[in-house]
This record gives sequence, C-alpha cells and structure tokens, in this order.
Amino acid sequence: MDQRSLILCFSAALLAITSGVYGLKFLKKRNYLLAIEWLVVAFSSSNALNFFATGSPFSYGISHFLDAFSRGPGMPIITVVGLMAVTQGYKPSLRLDIVLLGGAVVGTIVLVSADFMTKILPYFYVVMWAVLSIYLAYFVRKLLGAGQIFHSVTVTLALVSSQTIACIYDFYQIPGDEHNVVFNFYVLALVTWSYLNVSIYYAYCALERALERPALSANRRRRLVQG
Repeated sequence: MDQRSLILCFSAALLAITSGVYGLKFLKKRNYLLAIEWLVVAFSSSNALNFFATGSPFSYGISHFLDAFSRGPGMPIITVVGLMAVTQGYKPSLRLDIVLLGGAVVGTIVLVSADFMTKILPYFYVVMWAVLSIYLAYFVRKLLGAGQIFHSVTVTLALVSSQTIACIYDFYQIPGDEHNVVFNFYVLALVTWSYLNVSIYYAYCALERALERPALSANRRRRLVQG
C-alpha cells in the first residue's frame, strides 16, 4: 500500500472512530437523531476505509449510499432537528424520530436512483449543506448568547470548512489531486467532517450545560431558548 492510500485509510479511520464514539455519546443523552446520524457517518467511513484498503465495490456502494444520506437529508435535516434540543428546547417524539429517519432513507433512495436527479444532484447537495450552515450560524449565536466563546469559534471553523468542502465536492478538482499524498480532496473532506462532528458534540454539551445552570435566570434561559 502506497503512502497516499495509507493517508486515505487513516483519514477514513479517524472519521469512523470520532463519529462512532460521539454517536454513542449522543445515544447516552437520548438524542436519537444525532446519535443515528453520527453512527451512519461512522458506518459509511468504515466502508470507505475498506474500499481504500481493498478496492471492494460492495463497500464502495454502501459508503456511496450513506454519503448521499448524510449530504442530503442526514446533516441538513436530521442534525438540525436533533440540535433543536439545545437551541429551542424541542425534543421530537420517538414516533417523529422514526418518521424522519424513514423519510430520509426513502429520500436517499430517490437521490441515488432517480434519473431526473442526476444533473441537479450536485447543486442539491450544496443547497442542503447551505441550510445546515445557516442553522450552524444560528447555533453559534446561541453559544455566544450563553457566553461559550470557545465553542462558538470551533463551530464557526467547522461551518466554514465543511461548507467549503460541500462547494468544491462535485465542482472543483484540487490540482494534482490524483497524486497528492496529504493535500487531496478526500483526506481534507474526511478530516473536516471528523472535526465537524466532534466540535458539534462539545458545543451541544456546552449549550446544554448553560441552559441547565442553576444560576441562570429564568429570563435569560427563556431568551436563549427563544432567541
């Protein structure tokens, strides 16, 4: 295995580990939407790792489908609704969780199989990720309102870097991308998504703690939830 393949495998393993670990942490918090989305990313990147290591077309197919799930309904819809637990104090019922996840699976099948989506799919992914970025900007505002400066900075960096990846994914090829060992698209994307998932988890926890702080006045807590 050459150096490029090793770096690709390391990047995929990093995303699989971080997404898996923090997906389980969200599961302990009983935020099932965020937990499942993070675990989907972990399973997707695990299959990407196997593809990079062995060239398995089966692993590629699984990773491709789950990548479409996350870039389409997963991150922009499932993640946003999951984050509303700490931005709006809203926790959907288990029934709604199942409906959202089921609808996301059906939507992903349409994305990857419908002929009419072929030409517009790259633009659709960019628009959907922009929806996530807009919500993350609102999430950053919530963090600032709670006095969480550090986490507002980490999420802002995650927002900017992940939106950049989304914009170049299907539209721009990094010069020498086929041969670059470190500075190639998939390494940058996998590391960026790993950072995104970790930073969102810790920012979520910070905002959760801020809302539960005993010294927080009722008025300020209401402003954090409503504003």
